[in-house]
Amino acid sequence: MERHLDDELKKLTQNLLKMAALTEESLAECIAALQNRNKNLAKKVIQNDTLIDEFENIIEEQAIELHALFQPMAVDLRFISAGQHISTELERAADLIVNIAQRIVEGQDQVPVQVIREITQLANHAKVMVTKSIDAFSKQDDRMAQDIILADKTSNKLRTEIFNELIEDYIKAGGDAAIGGLTLILITRDLERIADHATAIAEEVIYLKRAKMIKHHLDDLQGGLTNGEAI
Repeated sequence: MERHLDDELKKLTQNLLKMAALTEESLAECIAALQNRNKNLAKKVIQNDTLIDEFENIIEEQAIELHALFQPMAVDLRFISAGQHISTELERAADLIVNIAQRIVEGQDQVPVQVIREITQLANHAKVMVTKSIDAFSKQDDRMAQDIILADKTSNKLRTEIFNELIEDYIKAGGDAAIGGLTLILITRDLERIADHATAIAEEVIYLKRAKMIKHHLDDLQGGLTNGEAI
């Protein structure tokens, strides 16, 4: 017999997935704006951020009501807690997307294609991590979540490579080149942080399934990827 709590948990899940879809769409549009130097599209990303913020508030209110009305135990409590944390991670990722969009609007139009291509590679990797982290939550697939966590090594590697190139070719040059290089460094930093938020979502999935916090304890992961480059 299905509990009333189950109905409410489904509603929480639905809102969380809607929020995730908006965040994924925002990131995809931000990447397109970056690739095409499309400032109008970047402005649209900024304007749409309020919808994501609204969903975070809705999910937070739902979680509070579930605690107050049902006093959930064990796995239900973990699910609600994970949902709250995932909502927070999505909202923070969305804020970083807005940061990037604002820098696109304010930045220079003339940026070498090669640099944009490399930053786009990091952006697409971060986008895949966000999408798969939500998929892992939807399916409650802790193995997929494990792979996402280990794949964060790739985002860190790409960030470092781009940083080194920008410092050498732009920052050291000084003047307008240094200003443009700094903007690109900030965009790169924000993209890597978006990947970090996807990693945090994946950690919540593992907590949900295994009742075990693995944050800061990656050695506890067993049987997953070894090189973090599969996604």
